Amino acid sequence: MLSEPETGIETTRRGQLTGSAAEVYETFFLPALFAQFADPVAAAAGAAPGKSFLDVACGTGVLARAARSRAGIGAHVAGLDCNPGMLAVARARAPEIDWYEGRAEALPFPDAAFDAVASQFGIMFFEDRVAALREMWRVLAPGCRLAVAVWDAVETSPGYAAMLALLTRIFGPRTASALRAPFVLGDRAAFAALFPAAGIAEVTVETRPGTARFPSIEDWVRTDVKGWTLADLIDAEGYARLRQAAARDLAEFAAPDGTVAFAAPIHLAWAVKPA
Repeated sequence: MLSEPETGIETTRRGQLTGSAAEVYETFFLPALFAQFADPVAAAAGAAPGKSFLDVACGTGVLARAARSRAGIGAHVAGLDCNPGMLAVARARAPEIDWYEGRAEALPFPDAAFDAVASQFGIMFFEDRVAALREMWRVLAPGCRLAVAVWDAVETSPGYAAMLALLTRIFGPRTASALRAPFVLGDRAAFAALFPAAGIAEVTVETRPGTARFPSIEDWVRTDVKGWTLADLIDAEGYARLRQAAARDLAEFAAPDGTVAFAAPIHLAWAVKPA
């Protein structure tokens, strides 16, 4: 295994991927997990023909692309992320969208610049979540909607609860914390409390079902390690050990044909900015 310098652990907790991991993320994580939520989140933010849209913490751009499909040609659709590797993939996939490198806590846009603002599975990694929500609210036009999606608690996703336990047993809790990081806002009440702290008085939060799907257990392991920050924490020897253990310990999640599916619910919050 690789050593675990504190700075490396902090980087993984913030969800920062290398260029190669960003490609794996786009190719494997999107169909397995993220793509199913892009259009519902865009719809919750009010993405519609002719409306401008901002995707905050856009990653490789799946939400911005969904918004673009709803907004149509000519509408201004933008994505912002602090990770240049993710943005490189986003630009290659959708050059017609405006991509910006920057931080959610200091959005480089004027007040009321967008008709819809959304963030899908990014706020968990922000250094200052309340400041980021305040910024998203600032750049949203009056009468328009903000939507934010996060993962439900890891315990509600049995496959990831089992994967987390396996990682903890093999590599220890510090390395496993990279997989726990996406679920840190799984407490619905704690997630909802961020909005009034940011000056957003009225917010609706609901829990929606989702399903994680992988072609096989081996694909699941490869996606979670090679397409996530675990790639920087697990070396080739450790990866081989994990694959071998997963084939045995995660077999309950595989169907007779070898495919994997398990629950992966989310919390989706939205708010309308007063006119």
